[in-house]
Amino acid sequence: MLATPGSLPPAADQHRWAFEMKWDGVRAVAYVADGRVVLLGRSGRDFTGTYPEVGALADLLPGRRCVLDGEVVALDERGRPSFELLQARMHGPGSGSGRGRRRASGAGGTARPPVVYLVFDLLALDGTSMLASPYTARREALDALGLAGLYCQVPPAFVGAGDAALRTSRDQGLEGVVAKRLSSPYEPGRRSASWVKVKNLRTQEVVIAGWRVGEGSRADTFGALLCGVYDEGRLVYAGRVGTGFNQDRLADLTARLAPLEQRAQPFDERLPTAEARGAHWVRPVLVGEVAFSEWTRDGRLRHPVWRGLRPDKDPDEVVRES
Repeated sequence: MLATPGSLPPAADQHRWAFEMKWDGVRAVAYVADGRVVLLGRSGRDFTGTYPEVGALADLLPGRRCVLDGEVVALDERGRPSFELLQARMHGPGSGSGRGRRRASGAGGTARPPVVYLVFDLLALDGTSMLASPYTARREALDALGLAGLYCQVPPAFVGAGDAALRTSRDQGLEGVVAKRLSSPYEPGRRSASWVKVKNLRTQEVVIAGWRVGEGSRADTFGALLCGVYDEGRLVYAGRVGTGFNQDRLADLTARLAPLEQRAQPFDERLPTAEARGAHWVRPVLVGEVAFSEWTRDGRLRHPVWRGLRPDKDPDEVVRES
């Protein structure tokens, strides 16, 4: 179930909603059964081996069968989610190499930052589907499971306190809040108006369509990425992003883009010659995320800053968020 971008419900209506912090991580559904845990992303990608820490759920839920929805996050030294730290884990093995791993053993035996699975919904319990149950019933059952461990936690939800929750998210440097209607069922695969995401930081997923040659210290990598979003099935140009890259990110992206190069530009409407001059085009299969200030009237991102790749996202799902 996906949230619709928007603003907080009116104050007079907030008693009908719960407000949860919006975590800056990777969405994933955990299947727990028979002492084993399988973790899948939105597109069906197997993250079990990428985030073996989530295997701790098997020990927290002995003898139970559950389907849980949540977010995998990497925490910084202040205990706040860091998308930059998570980048170090998002490109690791995740094609089933750790399928069914029971514990988080070995998770600390690497320099990679550890992750925490923040659980916010319960979709099935001991063979009974809870999709049709209202949010309040699902949340009550989730809280009763008592999930509290080093690698798996259930963050609090705040009923009727949207303004306070949003202020708290800003004070703690979080991405925002998600408002969830108390009476709402769980609607798999739908972007529902019963869930509303309210962001402090404006971000946008983009499809990488090409790059421009860099100069000076970037002569061996690239100067800017040419990005797009889909509009009714058509890939349209959304602008260039040339900031937010350190040397490691530049080198990594350059290596990933090289085998994807193609002669034709992938946009459905060809860019003007001045905009396309000197561009190297690539197959539009890589998804990234940028922070930006606003959309311009001609559909370009203003002041975009690169945040990182999103291998958990499918390119054809990338649309402009209003």
